[in-house]
Amino acid sequence: MTHDYTSHVVWTGNRGEGTAHYRAYDRTWDVAVPGKAVIHCSNDPLLGGDPGKMNPEDLLLSALAACHMLWYLHYASDAGITVTGYEDSPIGRGEVGRGGAGRFVGATLRPVIRVKAGTDLALAAEIHHRIPEVCFIARSVNFPVDHAPRFIVED
Repeated sequence: MTHDYTSHVVWTGNRGEGTAHYRAYDRTWDVAVPGKAVIHCSNDPLLGGDPGKMNPEDLLLSALAACHMLWYLHYASDAGITVTGYEDSPIGRGEVGRGGAGRFVGATLRPVIRVKAGTDLALAAEIHHRIPEVCFIARSVNFPVDHAPRFIVED
């Protein structure tokens, strides 16, 4: 079964001259998916972008972490593990080669997961290893993704 995803990307960086020369335009755009909030984006700050806006690398890393989280919650529920909180501060590692071409070379997801007392923490940790087999984003990237979960047990 296949299905489509849509997006609408609109460049917003024309200062009046278009791309007449390299410094004549901003590297900003909006991501507008019908029926959803617009995301204002910019280039990576290392390349002169606005550090207050999401960049493509932020979006990819966030999508990877969110997909992992959603599958984790699903598998935890199936396993009888009650998760009461989940947050992640993933780290993506990139490299820039000759000529400025960059790529991700790896990422580490670092979720902090709150679970109820009595949770089998070994099982809770093992779930992370199943997710790369099913997560749409993890199955689509060509770099290794590591997992460094931390569990907080609540009474």
